[in-house]
Amino acid sequence: MTITRRSILGAAPILAAGAVLRGGPALAQGRAAPLRVGVIPILAAAPIYVAEKEGWLKEAGLSLAVTTFESGPNMIQALASNTLDVYVAGVAPLGVARSKGIDVKVVAATAIEENVFLAGPKLARFAEKGVAPAEVFKRYREAAGTPARLATQPLGSVPNTTLQYWLWEVAKVDPKDVTIVSMGIDATQQAVLAGAVEGGTLREPAVSIVTGRNPAIRLMALGGEMFPNQPGTVVAVTRALLDKEPEAVQAIVTGIVRAVDLIGREPDRVVPTIEGALGKGLVDTATIRRALASPATRFTADPRPIVEPTAAMQRFQVKIGALDREVPLDGLFEPRFYERAVAGK
Repeated sequence: MTITRRSILGAAPILAAGAVLRGGPALAQGRAAPLRVGVIPILAAAPIYVAEKEGWLKEAGLSLAVTTFESGPNMIQALASNTLDVYVAGVAPLGVARSKGIDVKVVAATAIEENVFLAGPKLARFAEKGVAPAEVFKRYREAAGTPARLATQPLGSVPNTTLQYWLWEVAKVDPKDVTIVSMGIDATQQAVLAGAVEGGTLREPAVSIVTGRNPAIRLMALGGEMFPNQPGTVVAVTRALLDKEPEAVQAIVTGIVRAVDLIGREPDRVVPTIEGALGKGLVDTATIRRALASPATRFTADPRPIVEPTAAMQRFQVKIGALDREVPLDGLFEPRFYERAVAGK
């Protein structure tokens, strides 16, 4: 998805003469206040940081005020209280948001199939090649005398939904063989590392962190195995921002498209940016590089392929009680900004 000067100029009639992309008249003086952005600190959030660091958002007159959250459901409260303009997290909680009358629009994706399942050392020793997951959990319970404890994020989140879908719909695990423990992202990582749980759903860079520190922790299921075409992290904006400042929304989406392309073409160039945003001095460069090359990493900016998987995920959320009812998705996805960003490419 390389964005060139030629492709931008070719798309100019659609993009209001390119003003949105290059900080033209619509944003010539810059936005009066920073955009309030909520982010889950995972690798899939990297495109928003790359877009900012490369200066593309500044060129469009935008600055960001970023707040990190432990899970998407926690971020919904901020949307409800009108303290966020942009949401960068899993798509599943947005169904909950819409059911509560919070009007948000998904304008881009950042990654798919990012949630994977890691087995801790005690569980991993039963996960021999060719042994079905249901049998692995059964053997663990019979040997330990207790169900395997599996950590994930709160009910309604993508990690939680993905884990439950894999356990009950794909692997057909007996419910008496496992116990699901809800906790935040950092707590899940620490619990898996410390052996406080027998496994959990993790995303990069946590996958590379824990497997790097303890090779006995094993990747047991990839994202596509757990939930086919698993919808992951998205960029959503409030209806108020979309209606009042469509040029700002376009600048964000175009920046995401360019960032995803850059990450794919020049991963070494973006490593320092990602390390600075996510590592906070705790994750080294080598780990970030491994995370970018991980089978759990699949960047994409196109929101269109995840529309149907999101509907399937929502149907399952109703089944497990995370949603009271299905919410029509017709108004949730707004792909026109992505389409304009790649027009003429």
